Amino acid sequence: MGVHGSKRQKQAQVLLLGLDGSGKTTLLYKLKYNENVMTVPTVGFNVETLETDRSSPSLTVWDVGGQKRMRPHWKHHYTDTAGLVFVVDSWDQRRLDEARKELHRVLRYESLGGIPLVVLANKQDLHGSVSPEVLCRKLDLGAMCEGRAWFIQPCSAATGMGLEEGFRRIIYLMKTPIKQTQEDIKVKMRSKGLSFTAMKVLICSR
Repeated sequence: MGVHGSKRQKQAQVLLLGLDGSGKTTLLYKLKYNENVMTVPTVGFNVETLETDRSSPSLTVWDVGGQKRMRPHWKHHYTDTAGLVFVVDSWDQRRLDEARKELHRVLRYESLGGIPLVVLANKQDLHGSVSPEVLCRKLDLGAMCEGRAWFIQPCSAATGMGLEEGFRRIIYLMKTPIKQTQEDIKVKMRSKGLSFTAMKVLICSR
């Protein structure tokens, strides 16, 4: 991922969470090795390091199992987390409410207060997947992430579409103060003839 330079001492810990079957491990190995790896439900966790450009820390990504019996253990990985990536199966609409409840539970932890969030809307390659805009509303991201830098990225673990963009976004959010990220969004919206308020209503209205 990105340009490989000389080894650096700086590292940032990113926590990769989501329900079982959302595609966390598949997308991590697709991103790391550009291979489609057959996976089984993660019991425990996987740890991978993703190299970035020289101006950014490398990412130590903790992929923690998403089965119900594993979710109470997620909190043991919150310490020293610099960024949170939450993966959602945007095709399986039956479990979106479950995903919303688990994401909200995670975001309420005091130790994760203010930690930037990227939601990966996975399986966008499948017919019938909900769009990032719909997923944003169903997860109630606008209300739950108030005061937190966040972004929702469409992706496909099968094809690799959107994966690098999603992790580049979490790097950007970790490096950039929230006021600056909001200003950057406003500039982009104005360049497209939209107001920031209108965009928030368009994307995340209930």
